[in-house]
Amino acid sequence: MVIAASLTQRAWEVLEAIPDPEIPVVSIRELGILREVNEHDGELEVVITPTYSGCPAMSQIEDDVRAALAGNGLAARVVTRLAPAWTTDWMTAEAKEKLRAFGIAPPHTTAADNIVRLSRRKPGDAASVACPHCGSMNTTETSHFGSTACKALYKCLDCMEPFDHFKPY
Repeated sequence: MVIAASLTQRAWEVLEAIPDPEIPVVSIRELGILREVNEHDGELEVVITPTYSGCPAMSQIEDDVRAALAGNGLAARVVTRLAPAWTTDWMTAEAKEKLRAFGIAPPHTTAADNIVRLSRRKPGDAASVACPHCGSMNTTETSHFGSTACKALYKCLDCMEPFDHFKPY
């Protein structure tokens, strides 16, 4: 006897494959943007949270969620929830490894650890960020904003390659 998957299980399976529009090697679930899938009286509700409040990709993510579900015979109301604020703690270990393999230095600490570290930081101190290309810790931040506002631009002083670093929040 085959037991049919619940509506929410089917939705999770569909949504699992949606890539982040700005970093297509990771899914919105792996990044922690996809927060919840709820069913209320046969209606689906999908909750997403942006990596930062002004993220320009959120309308694309919302469209991608609706299209993926519709392509599988499902419909949902998509809700953008700002609180609690997204944190890099919500990223999966797989997402961090995929970022590194793609050439983006993943956040190296949890957001909570980062708050403590930043509070103890002296002016001029820089965060140690490993180069995703060669692994060197001999890197420097060249711009606090990289290809997107949630990333900073770094340069490796050993292999001389520039790279983005996903800022820990």
